[in-house]
Amino acid sequence: MTAQASSRRDRLRRSTLAEIHAAARKLLVTQGSSAVTINAVAREVGMSGPALYHYHSGLDDLIGAVTAGFYQELADEMRAVRDACLSSPISRLLATARAMRAWAVSHPAEFGWLFARPAPAPGKRRPESAEHQAGVAFEQVFLEQVAELWDSGPFPVPDLEDLPPSLRDQLRAYSAGLGGRLPPEAAHVFLSCWIRLYGLLCMEVLNQLSFAYSDVEPVFEECLRDLCAMLGRPYEPPEPAHRPTS
Repeated sequence: MTAQASSRRDRLRRSTLAEIHAAARKLLVTQGSSAVTINAVAREVGMSGPALYHYHSGLDDLIGAVTAGFYQELADEMRAVRDACLSSPISRLLATARAMRAWAVSHPAEFGWLFARPAPAPGKRRPESAEHQAGVAFEQVFLEQVAELWDSGPFPVPDLEDLPPSLRDQLRAYSAGLGGRLPPEAAHVFLSCWIRLYGLLCMEVLNQLSFAYSDVEPVFEECLRDLCAMLGRPYEPPEPAHRPTS
């Protein structure tokens, strides 16, 4: 009976946490990030502010849990598309990038919550937190695919000695942090690709390109074409959408 009661309490707690996080997401989407407060979320789920502290120690803890959920949702969608692609490694990488864009443009508030706010400074990160671990898991989706490309046939890289000394040192440290999964020169290419992709998505989702483009998809595909050139692989256009037959 004690075990059954404990299991029942656990299910109830998980259900309540899911309701709390859904309420925070609703406030974010409908009113913006400043609307996500302890009292506002508590009102959405029909409890008092103090009662919500039984589930999260404070606003930072709530924000961290919601952020981890967004990272996990995005990473899960990217992995699902990647795993459904049975073609070449570059095909899987392109499919993953397109899945990331699809999620971003259909969830602009959530994307902005994740990527359009300052990240914690290196000394203030909490590696044990769910938010940090979910963020790292998201990063691995791209990193592992670029590493797979490198293993299958190294792509063009710069001569490390041609790079500024400070950049060389940072790349060596970053490569060491990856356990040598990519050498510093290849890590430079990976980071350059990620900066291009991330920067374009932020500009699109934050409407920073609307002064010139009403349809950013061709610009995004042009970016993917450039990334393929950087990775020494042929660009592959997206599969045409299937139209229902009459």
